[in-house]
Amino acid sequence: MNGQDKIWIFDTTLRDGEQALRASLSHKQKIQLAHAIARLNVDVMEVGFPVSSPGDFESVQAIAQSVKGPIICGLARAVSADIEACGAALKDAERRRIHTFIATSPLHLQYKLRRTLEQATEQAVAAIQLARRFTDDVEFSCEDAGRTPIDDLCRIVEAAIKAGARTINIPDTVGYTIPNEFAQIITGLRNKVPNIDQAIISVHCHNDLGLAVANSISAIQAGARQIECTVNGIGERAGNCSLEEVAMIIKTRADVLPFYTEIKTTEIYRSSHLVSQICHMPIQPNKAIVGENAFAHSSGIHQDGMLKAQNTYEIMSPEQVGIRQNELNLTSRSGRAVISHRLAELGYGKEDYDLEQIYAAFIALADQKGRVFDYDLEALVFFQNLQDDDEHYQLEFLSSSTHTGHVASATVGIKAGGEVFTEAATGNGPVEAAFSAIHRVAKLDVKMVDYNLQAKGEGENALGQVDIIAEYEGRRYHGAGLATDIVRSSVLAYVHVLNLIERSKRIDAVKQARRQA
Repeated sequence: MNGQDKIWIFDTTLRDGEQALRASLSHKQKIQLAHAIARLNVDVMEVGFPVSSPGDFESVQAIAQSVKGPIICGLARAVSADIEACGAALKDAERRRIHTFIATSPLHLQYKLRRTLEQATEQAVAAIQLARRFTDDVEFSCEDAGRTPIDDLCRIVEAAIKAGARTINIPDTVGYTIPNEFAQIITGLRNKVPNIDQAIISVHCHNDLGLAVANSISAIQAGARQIECTVNGIGERAGNCSLEEVAMIIKTRADVLPFYTEIKTTEIYRSSHLVSQICHMPIQPNKAIVGENAFAHSSGIHQDGMLKAQNTYEIMSPEQVGIRQNELNLTSRSGRAVISHRLAELGYGKEDYDLEQIYAAFIALADQKGRVFDYDLEALVFFQNLQDDDEHYQLEFLSSSTHTGHVASATVGIKAGGEVFTEAATGNGPVEAAFSAIHRVAKLDVKMVDYNLQAKGEGENALGQVDIIAEYEGRRYHGAGLATDIVRSSVLAYVHVLNLIERSKRIDAVKQARRQA
């Protein structure tokens, strides 16, 4: 592209990003996010840590089998069992990468690994050589590179490349460095490592000091050619480098950054909000690129300027990141073809939803609201895909009542394992009463940690989205529900939690069986 260098975008939303969540994602949620991130046209997608659990192994394996386009990558410590698990989980991928790592800073070597740099280098070399048996595409990371002396870093990087690593990742693991300092590390590697031309230099920056994006940009100016990032910048502690920010910085400032990415920027907004919903991590209104205020103008002076010329106060257009205006008047008279067409315009493929189920839900919603908007359609797709196909618990019916000055009551019918159970309970409000009734059916000691209600849409007919965090036997689970009635959306969120608990029990049973085998 006119002499510009390509910057590879390595997305780690499903690996580093998921580590920061208050509750783990289900298998189906991971698959849904993987397809959404693939539509962004990322170059590499790191989708998990296969050795960490049977559930993570199965999710990595399923993504490797079903997601086409990006290189599918799994993470592994510089340990044989980790690398073998990665190789097995990724074997069906169209293109695959094993990403192995070991700490290199004196602090980590002394207190975490309790070994010398020479011993760590030997372990890294052995791990890379083993990984090469499964794939030619091996990436090696020097954990805590930002606090590793440059000569030590050069020694292990040279050995890693000689062992067969084709990408060398330099992580600022704790977000410690500042931009010119981080750029000097990249420059030092390029000047001092004799075989550095045989590998791509990658960077993985954390945001503890708010510098992850700035450090990543300074690194590519110094010679790095891959940026590791996440959608919305989610990740450990203060998060990672934000994918949407680096993509739009490179696109918008091509005048001073002679680079390009292959990101489909029109997919950014939809992917960002899908990640936010599924991961239960709200986007702050002033978040660059995707926040609700990113393209809002309140000042009279600004509004006047925008009316005269858009670029007076906008350096990029909302259309570039996929923000569109609703163009179709969707009502109960709309047919399936219109729904399918609108969802396609919003970026959803036919594999993302069951048209008959969506249409039935759409008609029911249109009868209640009169007019259905884009955000309603997206919510229906999201909540259809949120649930696992093999739900153990299902809501059959719900009845609730409340009167001023009286205790609220609720009756629920819950199908559990094919049998319908009916229970009634009272509470300080209808939601508490309904939760108590469900508790009597499930007989599980579930503790509610957090309850959040958001309006999806505008006016009195807005959909109510309820997100809850619940704890059971030391683990936290995120449940979500959507309905025009708040009590119903709350019950659906609780039922979602019960299904996630049931899934965890099945995974634990598999782990136990493997230990006994």
